[in-house]
Amino acid sequence: MTQMAVTPMAAEAARTDSEFLSTLCGRLRPDAVIVEPTALRTYECDGLTGFRVVPRAVVLAESADDVRQAVLTCAEFGVPYVARGAGTGLSGGALPTAEGIVISLQRMRRIIEVDPYNLRAVVQPGVTNVDITSAAAQFGLHFAPDPSSQQVCTVGGNVAENSGGAHCLKYGFTVHHVLELEAVLADGSVVRLGGANREQVGYDLLAAFVGSEGTLGIVTKIVVRLVRNPVAVHTLCADFPTITAACEAVTRIIAAGIVPAAIEMMDALAIEASEAAVGAGYSLDTAAALIVEVDGPAAESKVEFDAVNQICRDTGTTKIRIAGDAAERAVIWRGRKAAFAAVGRISPDYIVQDGVVPRTSLGEVLSRIAEMAAEANMRVANVFHAGDGNLHPLVLYSEAKGQLERAEELSRDIAELCVDMGGSLSGEHGIGTDKACSMPRMFSESDLAAMWHLRGAFDPKGLCNPGKLLPTPRLCGEKPGVYVPHPLEASGDIERF
Repeated sequence: MTQMAVTPMAAEAARTDSEFLSTLCGRLRPDAVIVEPTALRTYECDGLTGFRVVPRAVVLAESADDVRQAVLTCAEFGVPYVARGAGTGLSGGALPTAEGIVISLQRMRRIIEVDPYNLRAVVQPGVTNVDITSAAAQFGLHFAPDPSSQQVCTVGGNVAENSGGAHCLKYGFTVHHVLELEAVLADGSVVRLGGANREQVGYDLLAAFVGSEGTLGIVTKIVVRLVRNPVAVHTLCADFPTITAACEAVTRIIAAGIVPAAIEMMDALAIEASEAAVGAGYSLDTAAALIVEVDGPAAESKVEFDAVNQICRDTGTTKIRIAGDAAERAVIWRGRKAAFAAVGRISPDYIVQDGVVPRTSLGEVLSRIAEMAAEANMRVANVFHAGDGNLHPLVLYSEAKGQLERAEELSRDIAELCVDMGGSLSGEHGIGTDKACSMPRMFSESDLAAMWHLRGAFDPKGLCNPGKLLPTPRLCGEKPGVYVPHPLEASGDIERF
């Protein structure tokens, strides 16, 4: 029998790993730590499935103390960690590290309180977005941020990415609806940011935390702002013969001083996919469709809706469908919210990109994206928040046909095009792993240095969600993915640092 020599360094590494896992398991419930290799693969990626890394272990936290014990153990042993909610993120923000652990918050799903008098709710991070609205509905209230994945995405993830949704045009993003956070920092300390009142003195650390993509700490409790349901809601779906005409309608609506609750756009490819999935009644023979919703006081919203209707006609709409009641309105929205997932019906694989451009540049940018797609011999579907210029191009490809690298390159080029047009790399999906290397396209060295200083103040050892948001030499010089050890490493003759 051949015996493999074990070097002292490899033996010490194995001992340290065993000691770390033993300590972690000892501080938590017996069933709270997953180490079985097959089970770990459940956590190897988020919604950006092109990047996959199997973590060292997964902690199934059920309380803030579970999170704290896991973080304390990681700090003690110098082990990196990544917080994870439902895993619906689209930028690789919850991608694990092979050396680290995942701290899952999905079991922390309790709605602690709904306070209709102060228009707020207190929730744990594993509560789904839509569950807050469901709990508040009896009081005539709702939680305004409404990403398309709101049925399954968690509020903790919304906080990490500063999620928006269709109605963020009028009501704002997650940051505008979070009053207070409880969070565990990298040293295991528990802090509270914000407060019951919206006006706080001093530096706005709450706003810095929202949208930090899990790099500053792990949120364990959230106080969110609730909004009263509008008295009247009017919704239409308008077809346009060209994308340019639809973009012109968007510009004229906002220029008229009207701020609808939502203005969404879908192109022909997105409509084709959505109709195949849910049959919401969209026209299959149109180049683009606008979904516009106006809400508010009955008289005011009716005047604004009539004005929107007329603007659509003036800019060349070929068909206008007005929702006659709440049921028809729900059908129209079901088609829009199903679009991302529905694209799987027309393409085996796709990348969902996320970028922002000035609203008046929408037509020009979409034309350029079409040209870029043609040059790459690929298809791009567009379904997005037109009212605030937040694009969501979906790059369609087939990994089986070897198109992944070309799709990733086109996706990156589209994101950087948004920056070149005076916009941003992301509107709500975050930077994560996907676009960290593009950050220098948008920010100067001094800008990035300031961000590193902020991150270092919260997490000086860099253990909290490493390799995300900000560019690092390793990240930008080496594509993330499942780590394949060198044979000498596997035999214990060398170590990886």
